[in-house]
Amino acid sequence: MKSILRVSILIFLISNTSSFAQGFQGKAYYQTKTTFDMKMDSSRVSTEQQDRIKEMMKKRFEKVYELSFNASESIYKEEEQLEQPGKGGFRMMGSFGSGKNYKNTKSKTYAEEQNLMGKQFLVKDSLKVMDWEFQDESKMIGKHLCFKAIATKQVEQNAFSFGRRNRNRSEEEKPKDSLKTIEIVAWYTVDIPVNHGPDEYWGLPGLILEVNADKTQIVCTKIVINPKEKTEIKEPTKGDVVSKKEFEKIRMKKMKEMREVYGGDRRNGGSGRRIMIGG
Repeated sequence: MKSILRVSILIFLISNTSSFAQGFQGKAYYQTKTTFDMKMDSSRVSTEQQDRIKEMMKKRFEKVYELSFNASESIYKEEEQLEQPGKGGFRMMGSFGSGKNYKNTKSKTYAEEQNLMGKQFLVKDSLKVMDWEFQDESKMIGKHLCFKAIATKQVEQNAFSFGRRNRNRSEEEKPKDSLKTIEIVAWYTVDIPVNHGPDEYWGLPGLILEVNADKTQIVCTKIVINPKEKTEIKEPTKGDVVSKKEFEKIRMKKMKEMREVYGGDRRNGGSGRRIMIGG
């Protein structure tokens, strides 16, 4: 059955690709939502305070992105929005941020703008090739028939503590970074035969319209083919150029520094809050 599906997709792509010639361009808009487990190991945090913090975190992870693409290149960036009241309560989260994410599926490279504590970096590296497995399932997303594909990847699970620390806590009790394997479920449409997708996702025989990755969901809400106003799709150049591996080393160092800064009073008997963010 899966082989029949692959052949059907291949035939459709051959007949449909001619209409997506080199001059074509498209835009897709995506809504992202992330749920997370929040563990606060402080008896001093009331239920009301916890609810308020959870709401602020929820707003932090609900965003709208725009993907501009042509036959072989794409730019993925967050749409500019006015700062919502209450978001400033998590300034430490704002110390880390990403800008434009450029992908070139022809050269299999990417360049992503990243900001760490006010310093601009440009992460340039090879695109990660996912081992997609085609499934028999299909569904409609808007007016587009989409097919399912799955893959797995390892992600970092970060524990971030703030508040007062207890110096008597054992090493086993301290927050640690760890890796876990998650399943990626993607839905793509061969109506738009380009191998682009939101965020880091790509490599399927059609535009990816939905991704479910652990606790994060990315869903396409609008598509415009050959918009009147063209977007210049070119690789970003601002920032100190580093590889993915180099950037991760810098980021982990900054995270360690922030844990120390937000550790506050290190006297014995202190308490704190712990946030687990994974996937």
